[in-house]
Amino acid sequence: LLANKVPCVIVSVDYRLAPEAKFPAAVEDSYASIEWIAAHASDLGIDASRIAVGGDSAGGNLSTVISMLARDRKSPKLVYQLLVYPATDMRMTAPSIEENASGPLLTKESIVWFMNHYLASDADRQNPLASPLLATNLADLPPAFILTAECDPLRDEGEDYGRRLQNAGVAAEIKRYQGMPHGFFSFGAALEGAKQAVEDVTARLRTAFGIAALPATPGA
Repeated sequence: LLANKVPCVIVSVDYRLAPEAKFPAAVEDSYASIEWIAAHASDLGIDASRIAVGGDSAGGNLSTVISMLARDRKSPKLVYQLLVYPATDMRMTAPSIEENASGPLLTKESIVWFMNHYLASDADRQNPLASPLLATNLADLPPAFILTAECDPLRDEGEDYGRRLQNAGVAAEIKRYQGMPHGFFSFGAALEGAKQAVEDVTARLRTAFGIAALPATPGA
């Protein structure tokens, strides 16, 4: 849907999965992939000067980390990061973890299960490559759009990360979708909030890529 609406090429990264490949395997694979994409832009028919990263939940976590690695390693140059209810703090101390502990769709219990499979040790919770909210330097990162859901255990850590980006001088926009649960972005056929989120993301990606805005819908 985003590929058609923006329009853009979307590359889906098949990184190694836990528990067979624990942290930082997914981080290493994701960064290697974005480097390869930039190096082979002409083969893929894409513009190497207009590459964005994005993902939801765990994918949002990886997108934040890849943005930091690309900055630190000075390659590739990214123009945008789309963070859809990202996981940014493996310490699980944000109030929304308890407020929305029973879901819907994502629960505190399931988050603990995921983390125990992903992380190699408890010490990894403090690693900024697992918990980007703990990174000491968030300056000079690509502009970002952070979507959060009101009824999501990950709501607060996503918004906290967005505010830290803003405080570091990054052009970061945070938007909370009221009444929405974790995972809502994929439910455009059923949820008005998801339809709005897709429209919001479309507009921001078109701007980031320098593509003219879509014509307004009559009566909107």
